[in-house]
Amino acid sequence: MTWQEYEKKLEEFGYKDEIIAKIKPVFEFASIAHKDEKRFSGEPYIVHPIATSLKIAELRLDIDTISAALLHDVVENQNIAIEEIKKKFGEEIAFLVEGVTKVDRVRYHGVERTVESLRKMFLALAEDIRVVIIKLMDRLHNMETLEHVRPEKQKRIAMETLELYAPIADRLGMWDVKAKLEDLAFPYVNPDEYKWLKDQIKSRKEVGEAYLKSIKPILEETLRKDGIEAKIVYRAKHLLSIWKKLLRRDMDFDRIRDLVAIRIIVNNIDECYKALGILHKVWKPVPGHIKDFIALPKTNGYQSLHTYVFGPGRKTVSVQIRTVAMDEEAEYGIAAHWFYEAEGKRAITKKMDEKKFAWVRQLQEWQKEHAGKDHTDTLSALKIDFFKDRIFVFTPKGDVIDLPDGASPIDFAYNVHSEIGDKMSGAKVNNKMVQFSHKLKSGDSVEILTRKNKKPTPDWLDYAKTSIARGHIRSYLRKEGLLEPPKKLQLMLEVTVSAEDRIGLLKDYSEVFAKLGISILDVKIDNKNKSYPKTIFRFPPKQSINNAKILTSLKQIKGVEDVIIKEIKQ
Repeated sequence: MTWQEYEKKLEEFGYKDEIIAKIKPVFEFASIAHKDEKRFSGEPYIVHPIATSLKIAELRLDIDTISAALLHDVVENQNIAIEEIKKKFGEEIAFLVEGVTKVDRVRYHGVERTVESLRKMFLALAEDIRVVIIKLMDRLHNMETLEHVRPEKQKRIAMETLELYAPIADRLGMWDVKAKLEDLAFPYVNPDEYKWLKDQIKSRKEVGEAYLKSIKPILEETLRKDGIEAKIVYRAKHLLSIWKKLLRRDMDFDRIRDLVAIRIIVNNIDECYKALGILHKVWKPVPGHIKDFIALPKTNGYQSLHTYVFGPGRKTVSVQIRTVAMDEEAEYGIAAHWFYEAEGKRAITKKMDEKKFAWVRQLQEWQKEHAGKDHTDTLSALKIDFFKDRIFVFTPKGDVIDLPDGASPIDFAYNVHSEIGDKMSGAKVNNKMVQFSHKLKSGDSVEILTRKNKKPTPDWLDYAKTSIARGHIRSYLRKEGLLEPPKKLQLMLEVTVSAEDRIGLLKDYSEVFAKLGISILDVKIDNKNKSYPKTIFRFPPKQSINNAKILTSLKQIKGVEDVIIKEIKQ
């Protein structure tokens, strides 16, 4: 694609001339960087970053994200330094490109228990929502051209798409991207099932679409009479979603009522409920099938009214009713909240008071408030600090280890296996030798060196942060007699005296204790009540003097109100 063709596309998406002019040097830089590179299809490699960036532009995201999409492979493929990108195009673009480069290392190895860790790691490494969106668009274009990849790689890439990328798109509310990724991966993961379903669905889909086409004008006219100008569209359910439903419905097509659904798009929330009422007057609703996702949105932000009605000929029709803004969010998810604005800043399309997005199930919900913030604040709101107390690092085989922030190679070693921890002789992080005290960071590749005769030493406890590592080290040291026995606690008396404050009070206390032959080890004064301060004395008990004697001696001091004596260990 030439610059002129690319420029025309950006104009079609609504970008102004001054913004397009800023993208031109990035386009030229990427084209030169990839000039000698080819894709599996044989076409120039630059086709891929261009396609990825246009998908970003179609979402109407900002200039930095489009630029980073154009440059997203130059570091990995062409060894161009991040510093060079920063120098030429600024810190923000370099930051996004570096984020994409980090995330590129996350790979699916077919081990089911690691899938959730991979999703968490993907988001932790990304650091910025726009990095995630670039990677989703990058993967979408790669899936669109997967037929050119070697057959042995196709299934792995398709599985990675289903297990890693599609769920992340879903959690960001990017339904359209999720559906496309799933349907593109389906034929590579389950080719026989895909072929069978496509054959089965063809005639049913055509019949369903013809029926909805016939009732669309009736519905438009009915709503218009009640003052609602609605946009009405219909679309088929995506294939993998149908397949999953069939598996739950004993492979019975008659039990799937929403192969093709109708969507009513109105101007505001009041019109949503009004349209629902009109619809139920015209066509009888199917009992128990009304869902209000406007009052109770899904965790990824999705809002809509869902109902099933008996349409003409008693056929069941699936209907969704939503506003224009809800429709944009359903299609684009979180990307809908950073649509491009003429001056090139991200614009908030509507108020998002503590909008919730489900990032990772069974973890927690990410909550941010975006409304009314300037460009700088909005930019910082994009940063993902969701996993700030966790780090995600790689084993040499590419598996993911989840550790607390501040963890050391010792924690990593014991997390892999207790024997590796016990015999640890050294550690390499990103192929460089490091100290045992080294603090690991997300994305680090960690290799533990072992020696047969190596054993844990007491100083390891200074560097181990996890309870697993500390427990194993303590257990070994205790067994070998290398762990100092716990300090024996000494029995002490704690005497708290409350008295009216006056000059010479402490002197009187001292004289009483001296007469009793008691050596005070510790004195503290509690001045919360300035008129009647508390003085706390600690000392070892004397067998020859009982507590009653101490109590009566102290109470004889002028101004003493109360004396409390208790035994403690320290």
